[in-house]
Amino acid sequence: MKAISIIIVEDEKPARDLIRAYLEGNTNINLLGEYDNGFDGLKAINELKPDAIFLDVQMPKLTGFEMLEVLEHQPEVVFTTAYDQYAIQAFEQNAVDYLLKPFSRDRFQEAIGKLESRIESRIESQKDTGNDRTGIERIRQHLAESEEKLHRVVIKKSGKIHVISTGDINYLEAQDDYVMIYTNEGRYLKQQTMKYFEKHLDSQQFVRVHRSYIANISHIERIEPYEKSNFILILKDGNKVPVSRNGMQVLKENLDF
Repeated sequence: MKAISIIIVEDEKPARDLIRAYLEGNTNINLLGEYDNGFDGLKAINELKPDAIFLDVQMPKLTGFEMLEVLEHQPEVVFTTAYDQYAIQAFEQNAVDYLLKPFSRDRFQEAIGKLESRIESRIESQKDTGNDRTGIERIRQHLAESEEKLHRVVIKKSGKIHVISTGDINYLEAQDDYVMIYTNEGRYLKQQTMKYFEKHLDSQQFVRVHRSYIANISHIERIEPYEKSNFILILKDGNKVPVSRNGMQVLKENLDF
């Protein structure tokens, strides 16, 4: 098997230095680069297309999970972090392995062994079935099915990555297999479902007011009657959002009126 190409994405220099030191002398590993933030790591992974990445979970600008959500190239993943509460989640998401900092050389070599086995299995699977899927697709699926609430949304638009705080979202609108997210800064198309956002946005802040709309309660200016027993929301930015009967009932419960 050819040498495994690897990229390190880790915001802590001591951790990057440790991984690099453990990789030295391993002729089966080709280190393509190391990056201290998710934005640079994302760009490098899509351009260099490594076989695998060593990825920190908690990074300030773009978390490891957020980075995986918008990756185009799909390498195998070994998570590295100091937060052991992510261990079960990481394994459930089909990562190759999970390294809790600080990790020993023996523990690191164990992860390398698992990585080599995973890539060999992937190569054989590709030969037999033509399937070249990695665990990243299953990671994304797991994130969609988890109960964790969103605090921000990561979107790729015109080649740039935008990280939007959920508090900055005015409303969301269904667009076939996508959802359009409206903010004061502009609108962003996300390949996701309304059901996903209804589940993962804070229900105390966001209400499904219509089958095609979710509104941020804090951005509502007023509610006006509209055609028979229907209503319409007037948002603080001047936009109007239709409200169904069911949506109006949910609004009444949330706003206590």
